[in-house]
Amino acid sequence: MSTPAFILTRPQMGENIGASARAMLNFGCDRMRIVAPRDGWPNPKAVAMASGAGRVLDGASVYGDLPGAVADCDYIFATTARPRGLTKTVVTPERAMAQARALMGEGKKVGVLFGPERAGLENEDIALANAIISVPVNPDFASLNLAQCVLLVAYEWGRQTSSVSPEVVDMAKTDWAGQVEVEALARHYEDRLDDAQFFFPPEKADGMKIVLRNMWSRMPLTRADVQMLHGILRQMVRWKERG
Repeated sequence: MSTPAFILTRPQMGENIGASARAMLNFGCDRMRIVAPRDGWPNPKAVAMASGAGRVLDGASVYGDLPGAVADCDYIFATTARPRGLTKTVVTPERAMAQARALMGEGKKVGVLFGPERAGLENEDIALANAIISVPVNPDFASLNLAQCVLLVAYEWGRQTSSVSPEVVDMAKTDWAGQVEVEALARHYEDRLDDAQFFFPPEKADGMKIVLRNMWSRMPLTRADVQMLHGILRQMVRWKERG
């Protein structure tokens, strides 16, 4: 699937254009359009800041005005943090990119507008959009850097188009311990604690052993963890016997 067009409207600094390209490519977005850049185009500062994302800049289209930049778009999102007095649907970046994916799956072209650094998009820019993307930021400091805003939207696009688990464990050259290994560890500790007369008084011993077994079963142990815990107990017993 193609990606939405990220349309930088009247950007003021080449560095921000380059940083935006970098943010886009981080999440697989490579369709940049630049509208009336203040310092002209191409911009060597943008290239320097892109840091490896130069192909996004190389493929960028430059337009003299916003209507020309969005002329082929079927649906347009405008990013803004401020109320504009315009009746528009307002969505989060997550919702916007879910909608973008659905629209593009139907073969439609989607554009996302980003405003200039100093004041953002003007009302006449936003009037061209079908919906507004609003990031839920601190209301006392709602200003986002251009590249930061691009990053947020690109990240949400990446999340919509890739299958990434929200949580993984880096196993560091080991694997999860199996039930047999955890059971052997539990028996090892139970036997040594029996020798040390830990389970006292006798009438409470069975309940204490159940609590201990339950503790082992709740712990997400790796094989390396199990080996370490066996080793700790063996060394403690050896040290006690030497004493």
